[in-house]
Amino acid sequence: MLHALKKRLYFFVAAYFAFWAKVVLKRWKPRIVVITGSSGKTTLLHMAETQLDNRAVYSHHANSAIGIPFHILGMEPNISSRTKWLSYILRAPFHIFRRVPGAELYVVEADCDRPYEGAFTSRLLKPEVTMWVSVSNTHSMNFDSLVQSGEYVTHEAAIAHEFGNFVEATTKLVLANGDQPALAKELDRAQTGVNVKQLSVKAVTQYSLAQDETVFMFGKRKIYLPGLHPKDAGVSLQMVNELLSYLGLELDPLYGNLKHPPGRANLLKGINSTILIDSTYNSSLGAARAMIELFSNYPELRKWLVVTDILELGDLEQSEHLQLAEEISKIQFERVVLLGRRTREYTYPALKDKLPPERVVSFERAGDVLEYLQKEIRGGEAILFKGALGLEGVIDQLLADPNDAKQLVRRSAVWTKRRQEWGLPR
Repeated sequence: MLHALKKRLYFFVAAYFAFWAKVVLKRWKPRIVVITGSSGKTTLLHMAETQLDNRAVYSHHANSAIGIPFHILGMEPNISSRTKWLSYILRAPFHIFRRVPGAELYVVEADCDRPYEGAFTSRLLKPEVTMWVSVSNTHSMNFDSLVQSGEYVTHEAAIAHEFGNFVEATTKLVLANGDQPALAKELDRAQTGVNVKQLSVKAVTQYSLAQDETVFMFGKRKIYLPGLHPKDAGVSLQMVNELLSYLGLELDPLYGNLKHPPGRANLLKGINSTILIDSTYNSSLGAARAMIELFSNYPELRKWLVVTDILELGDLEQSEHLQLAEEISKIQFERVVLLGRRTREYTYPALKDKLPPERVVSFERAGDVLEYLQKEIRGGEAILFKGALGLEGVIDQLLADPNDAKQLVRRSAVWTKRRQEWGLPR
């Protein structure tokens, strides 16, 4: 009942803060660039920041219909208590008098976790430029009713339509991933006169991974990204290049100041000379597929995969986890470790038919995964961790240098307590 009440109140609360945020935007008058999509948004935001630097303000840690107004008002996006909510409600009108940023550009990461979120946020922002990087069945449980009612044939179509509201609201330029049919179908919603450019990973003429660098080639131009990135990131790189061209700015192909957001394929040194690849921010089938493909190209021979349930799928729970099994079975991993009820119920039985039994195991608690890894690691393995459910706490216990824990996601006391309930020390 409480959850249903929160859902009902969500946009009522969002509208209150958006009202005051609009006042700030009218005073500031920034040129707004929206970065949106089911996955890859935060990495693209950091790519853009590396190139634009102090020419823009960036909506770090704020991408929802409530979080974005908070950011515009200069208020901390994450609220941890009811008392703080009341404080925010009372303080919001006074924040319209805040000193507006001096930067001309406002680069905003915007999500669509639920129906109407894209419509709501796009009306607030009215972007000059939209960069739409992906669409997949993330948070699909929130769209179950739209498919069940027959309004949309598939969840992907319903989700794509919600993101498509940003296309409809854009005034000058839309940069979109043309490799995804459901996404491309929404591009006809652009206003007359808006320039729509579809970009494709096919433009990547060379892709290679080193241990701590990814190299992309487009024709004769090479771009060097610190860290590990899937080949699909070539679409995001093209978007950044197109944005810079639109703004009349030059590209730095070295991306030397690129900051890797926590939990997005970060490389960490583990015990016994292991290499830990931390992709624990979240997961979707598309994101898991991209990381599995990346890992298949990683220059190490002994590869282990630790992967969790994909959450909030609703009616798609079984089909997505069966497809996950298909993606995993394409690669000859030395070990596959599954975590969660859904992977145990759907993915594990399918994998047992495709892989030797000694190569795949399944657990329902993160603490059991940690115990298994501590027992089985022999040294020198490269281990990819994909998904949440406490995996960042597993990595924490496997770090060669405990100080590297500050690079992990979900560091608050609330998450520490939750991980302890899942059988982890912290």
